[in-house]
Amino acid sequence: MPLKSKKILVGITGGIAAYKTASLIRLLRKSGAEVRAVMTESATKFITELTIETVSENPVAREMFPPNRYVGTHHIDLASWADLIVVAPATYNFIGKVASGISDDLLNTVVCATKAPVMIAPAMNSNMYLNPICQKNIEYLKSLGYVFIEPNVGQLACDTYGPGRMAEPEEIHRFISKFLEKKKLLNKKRVLVTAGPCREPIDPVRFISNRSSGKMGFALAEAAHNSGAEVILISGPTALLARIAIKKIDVETTEEMYRAVRKEFARCDILIMAAAPADFRPKETAGQKLKKSKESSLSLELRHTTDILESLKPIKKKQKVIGFALETEKGMENARAKLKGKGLDLIVLNSMEDTMPFDGDTNKVTLIDKRGKVERLKVMPKNILAELLIEKIAGMK
Repeated sequence: MPLKSKKILVGITGGIAAYKTASLIRLLRKSGAEVRAVMTESATKFITELTIETVSENPVAREMFPPNRYVGTHHIDLASWADLIVVAPATYNFIGKVASGISDDLLNTVVCATKAPVMIAPAMNSNMYLNPICQKNIEYLKSLGYVFIEPNVGQLACDTYGPGRMAEPEEIHRFISKFLEKKKLLNKKRVLVTAGPCREPIDPVRFISNRSSGKMGFALAEAAHNSGAEVILISGPTALLARIAIKKIDVETTEEMYRAVRKEFARCDILIMAAAPADFRPKETAGQKLKKSKESSLSLELRHTTDILESLKPIKKKQKVIGFALETEKGMENARAKLKGKGLDLIVLNSMEDTMPFDGDTNKVTLIDKRGKVERLKVMPKNILAELLIEKIAGMK
């Protein structure tokens, strides 16, 4: 029973499909989950608090500041309590507010404050669901790691036919069960993930670096965490914030990343080297800012940095080691050479011959394992790709 003893917070917004949520809560409780509910003011127009309290056997939370009760950190308590948040039904308004970072009621505030996975089951008129603004908000939230339970196509309450009918309680229940089952893939495993670029200083204000955003590494760390692993994320300088409660080690130079990886490697089961360390660094770093002069040019003498993956090959024991290769030409040839030369179990090839992997929220990769099996994947959001990679890594022998 994947739901046994799980703490699930059910959010209910103002749509006619709210009447189905009582059945969903009963199914969750029957599967062993502890359920609490948060209702918006509009939701109470479609189904009563008493009904939801009866099926959940817990008080319903509705107001940010209910009278005659101490609720100073009510929203944080709820956000921290949940192992999973499921919003069903989720209206156009709710989706738009979450995408915009608006937290003007209790449910939106809890969703904004939680580090638990958030599932959203949309329910609305088909024209509203297909509205480009709604679709853009959904795609944006997916890129941030929010999980959507797609609506069904069917007869709607407004007597139109099309997409927007909330998934049935049994479908949502199965979706939740499958999602939580996935959390056991890396149970009791320790996963080390590296992310982002490294910076090699030229002088106190300038450096050599690359265009890595860190998004793939952060997505992999989150996917590993959601699969039950203990995750250590070693990150170079990025503008990203981890959405999950994990150990994060910030580094700047390739040498700092090398030392951090070596320190953690012996105690990890899996290393996913998604970072982009610098291949070269200045032989000397100036102590003061180098001044521009019209009479002279500047030459930098570069030397190789430590090859982190190569340094791990002699000390690798039981660990599964996954590397990334970014190539502009001869992608398969170079990736295979790196896979073999550095003793990797799997390599993920980013080829700039047919895609641009930097900065965006999507990626297209080719996987090559140590047995030579090649798997070419289509373009997909990086968070979806991260989940696929974690499933593959968990199944590696």
